[in-house]
Amino acid sequence: MARRGGFPGGGIPGNMNNLMKQAQRMQKQMEEKTKELEEKEWEASAGGGAVTVTVSGKKEISSVKLTEEVVDPDDIEMLEDLIVAATNEALRKMEEETSALMGQITGGLSGLGGFPF
Repeated sequence: MARRGGFPGGGIPGNMNNLMKQAQRMQKQMEEKTKELEEKEWEASAGGGAVTVTVSGKKEISSVKLTEEVVDPDDIEMLEDLIVAATNEALRKMEEETSALMGQITGGLSGLGGFPF
């Protein structure tokens, strides 16, 4: 009776072993880059530099700087909007760089769906 399924010889083919080694190297590279990115900071400004926000790779705000001119007790809503805008821009910069670096490591693979099995 013919044997169905499995691999000829019953072992894992060489290509699968190579794929596993590549995945392990990729995981190590990703861990190293993630650590580097967590220590990095991105900065963005709004209102012509009136508000500057700095975020870390851990997605935490590390500083908010305001010029005196932007602090108007009669227009707190504008200040709030500028803080939100600067924060969103700093986070966008961080996400963009993180995605680009991780894309270089993974070669554009998207989760397990990018693997040929």
